[in-house]
Amino acid sequence: MNKSRFTESQIVAILKEGEAGLPVAQLTRKHGISAATYYGWKSKYGGAGVSELKRLRELEAENAKLKRMYSELALENNAIKDVLSRKL
Repeated sequence: MNKSRFTESQIVAILKEGEAGLPVAQLTRKHGISAATYYGWKSKYGGAGVSELKRLRELEAENAKLKRMYSELALENNAIKDVLSRKL
C-alpha cells in the first residue's frame, strides 16, 4: 500500500476545511490533491476526529496481531491432527 503524503491529522484538517464551506475545487487546488482523493478521504475519514483515528489504528494493529496468532495456532493444530492420524 502506498504511503500518503499527508498524515491522518492533516487529512482530517483538510476535510474540516471542506465542511466549513470551502469549495472542493479550491480545496483540492490549495492542497494539490484530486477531487477523487478528497471524496475517498471523506468516505473513509468523514466525521472522525484525530483521537478516533489513533484508536482505530491501534485496533487495526491489534486485529492484525490476533489474526497472525490465530493462523499460527491453526497451522499447529493441523500439524498435530496430521501426526495423530498417522499413529492411529
